[in-house]
Amino acid sequence: MTSAALPGRRRAETSRRFGLPGGSWLSVLVCAAVLLPILRLLWEVAGPALGGDVTALARVLDSPMTWRATGNSVAIALGATLVAGLLGGPFALLAGTTDLRGKTALAFCLILPLMIPPQIIAMSWIHLTGPGSPLLKPLGLAPPTGTPNPVHSSAGLILVMGIEHAPLVFLAFRAALRGVPRDLVEAARATGAGPWRALAGVALPLGVPGFAAGLALAFVAALGNFGVPALLAIPAGIPTLPTLIYRRMSGFGPSALPEVAVLALLIGAIACLGIAAQMICQRRLHARVAGRIGTTAVLPLGRWRLPVEVACWVVVALVLAAPLAALLSASLIRVYGLPLGPGTATLAHYATVLGLDQVGRAFRNSLLLSGAAALLLALVAVPLAHAMTGPGRAGRIARAVGVLVELPHAVPGVVLAIGCILVFLKPLPLLGVGLYGTLGIILAAYLARFLSLALRPAQAACAALAPTLEEAARSCGAGPLRRLLTIVTPLVAPAVAAGGVLVFLTTFNELTVSILLWSQGTETLGVVLYALEEGGSPTLGAALSILTIVLIVAVMLAVGALGRRLPSGIIPWRD
Repeated sequence: MTSAALPGRRRAETSRRFGLPGGSWLSVLVCAAVLLPILRLLWEVAGPALGGDVTALARVLDSPMTWRATGNSVAIALGATLVAGLLGGPFALLAGTTDLRGKTALAFCLILPLMIPPQIIAMSWIHLTGPGSPLLKPLGLAPPTGTPNPVHSSAGLILVMGIEHAPLVFLAFRAALRGVPRDLVEAARATGAGPWRALAGVALPLGVPGFAAGLALAFVAALGNFGVPALLAIPAGIPTLPTLIYRRMSGFGPSALPEVAVLALLIGAIACLGIAAQMICQRRLHARVAGRIGTTAVLPLGRWRLPVEVACWVVVALVLAAPLAALLSASLIRVYGLPLGPGTATLAHYATVLGLDQVGRAFRNSLLLSGAAALLLALVAVPLAHAMTGPGRAGRIARAVGVLVELPHAVPGVVLAIGCILVFLKPLPLLGVGLYGTLGIILAAYLARFLSLALRPAQAACAALAPTLEEAARSCGAGPLRRLLTIVTPLVAPAVAAGGVLVFLTTFNELTVSILLWSQGTETLGVVLYALEEGGSPTLGAALSILTIVLIVAVMLAVGALGRRLPSGIIPWRD
């Protein structure tokens, strides 16, 4: 081929995929809308500082409570990251490289703490380890009556948040191990290396960036976690940045926004360090040596397989089944503190909680918000993901936007919530419509925070499409919009639907964002769950938590049943 023909060939390659007209503009507009709350938060602090007014900044930075909360947040997040690594790392190694049986069921159980709202995880551990534990008290293992609950401590916070965020390490490390080129493993085996030496010398070094990325994700998630510290740290008198922001907002309202914005920016700046570490690790994963990518050669456990499987399920029973069993027991006893038995069991708490007006209203609000967020984000994800997988300048712009829209999901939820308050505190310009104090502000926060969650499955499905399909439609005269509607959308619909379901599950009981945005009449289920536990109604809170878990598990099982129709990696718990 002559050099003169190269530009024409390049143009032909570039024309294989086409997004919507102005696809790059669509990407930029979506990015601007998603980042608006964070940009507004930055301006709330930087604007007065540039004008010489550093009153709020100085007041916050000079306060000993600020640095005490910051130190606690960082120390607890680091400890939780260590626990998450110790728990998620070995499970990922076993699930990603060995012939362990029941991997799908094991992965489902490991990922469940990530899908269950953090306040429910905290409540389950409170009921398990407290003096009135319905499981430990009959066995004589509960703390003496009148003594503090062991989880109301820094160690308890570290343990519970580590368990909750271990799935992030598990998923990232397992994905990295499964992406190790099989050629390298087989070459090591061909030169005489045993299976475990091939694992230690080839697979593990290439999987380390994925493990590190999972640790970075766990750190950022633990840093911004509100549900667990709200129930474990506040009673213990341990301030953290998320709980400090919540208490300032609940105590002083919008008048505290200048100082709260500084606190939110502080926690956001710390989180950005973890986000940067994650991006560096992911870049190293993408720079991996070429080879046949696929499931890494299975390493046989031999006679150790059964003991390892038993050990895995024992760990799952201790960190997941036991707390949830304590939560279930607490929802069935007549009076909290009594042992569960035929004479103390009752379903009255379920009837009571279902009859509460605030629960019914919260259920409707959560259903409306999560359903609207899932639907709207699914609609946006299709054209945006299609543009991101296209070549040329528009594709590069869309891919850069794809990195930026990850930011609202990566930073702590309280940061985004404060940004949304600043954006929507006053009526919208030109429209004159106010969203503050309505469901609209919560929906706007959900759309900004969880766009990336809906975008990832859609992007993976669009990347798997053969370009010849669109080329054929284009040769028949179909325009970009018609190709998107008739070719792309039907083919990626299952993956987009799965992404929408993940958004629905995540937002249905969301607390970290909505706890700062709700008002009377706009309560969500997450807020009501927290209020019941904080208000001294543990049995009612336990009953509502169990109902929520049943719904979450049912939806996860339904999505998992459709997993065969979806591209690999869309359903994270499927093997």
